[in-house]
Amino acid sequence: MTVDLAIRGRRQWPMPKQADPAAPLLRVEDLSVRFRMPNGSVKAVDGVSFGLDDGEALGIAGESGCGKTTTALSLVKLLPANGYIKGGRVELFGIDLVPKTELQIARYRWREISIVFQGAMNALNPVQRIGDQIAEPIEIRLGQPRESSRKRAGELLELVGIPRERVASYPHELSGGMRQRAMIAMALACDPAIVIGDEPTTALDVMVQAQILQLLERLRRDLGLSLILITHDLSVIAETCDRVMIMYAGRVAEEGQVRRVFSAPRHPYTQKLLSSFPNVRTDRRTLEVIPGMPPDLRNPPPGCRFAPRCPSAMPVCSEVVPPEVRFADGVRVACHLYPTSDVTSDPPGARPAAPTAAGEPAP
Repeated sequence: MTVDLAIRGRRQWPMPKQADPAAPLLRVEDLSVRFRMPNGSVKAVDGVSFGLDDGEALGIAGESGCGKTTTALSLVKLLPANGYIKGGRVELFGIDLVPKTELQIARYRWREISIVFQGAMNALNPVQRIGDQIAEPIEIRLGQPRESSRKRAGELLELVGIPRERVASYPHELSGGMRQRAMIAMALACDPAIVIGDEPTTALDVMVQAQILQLLERLRRDLGLSLILITHDLSVIAETCDRVMIMYAGRVAEEGQVRRVFSAPRHPYTQKLLSSFPNVRTDRRTLEVIPGMPPDLRNPPPGCRFAPRCPSAMPVCSEVVPPEVRFADGVRVACHLYPTSDVTSDPPGARPAAPTAAGEPAP
């Protein structure tokens, strides 16, 4: 079930047998996810497409309920019991994971794609020692002996800045920041190609947040990881990511290089998100608020789902789903403001640069 380790030189463990050495790391095409509910089906993700290259960091942002976490969990089919993938492709090394059975997809979890869940105290087992929890995926997924797995757990703790002696600690004996570092160590246990961070700095104080983000950036650089970072904090994306994908109501509104999107956002929703974020370099002002609420995804509005809240909405916006426009600088936008023939790297109505983690304009 394995191929030559040289396909990806940095990896310690064999690649999947079906892996294509020439294929992109990750390609998601037209992904649709539904949740069965007693009073209808929720269209949580509807036609989402994106890619991720080796060593790249992609940030996914948007309001709560826009489909960020659902999109990420769909990559390894970790959806709740009432959730299912309705259509689309998720290609890892050229292998489509969507048709895989539960037994088959288990081979890819932790070994190829791992997740740092939001809220480490809830994700960790409170009655198991930290070292045992980190060693478990090494034993189960890689078939390593218990003794070597425990030794590797200690090494991973040191890698994320925790003394290896803490392998014997229980989760409640660690601080919030240390628990989050332990979750990162667990995510690295099987040397995955992709690590998903589902709001990994939520509920941590500002100094600890900065330390966790610096740790993720260092690990990405040193280990050659590819990172998908889900967050509400645009400054986190500005600080740590190469590309950003803005989602609204289960669809992609805008996607492209962080510097391009944040310095000249095209989609009205992206513009509103950035306008609601404080910037210490600009004059003091009341932050903007997006009026209204996201739509009910059991029965989303026709056309553009942001149209009922959009200040630039036109009659066509409420009738026709906007086509995706890709600009010369690589940014893609789904908005009727930009006809498909209007492909330019300098769109009209460019807005001020977004703040970085320090509250400064992006370069």
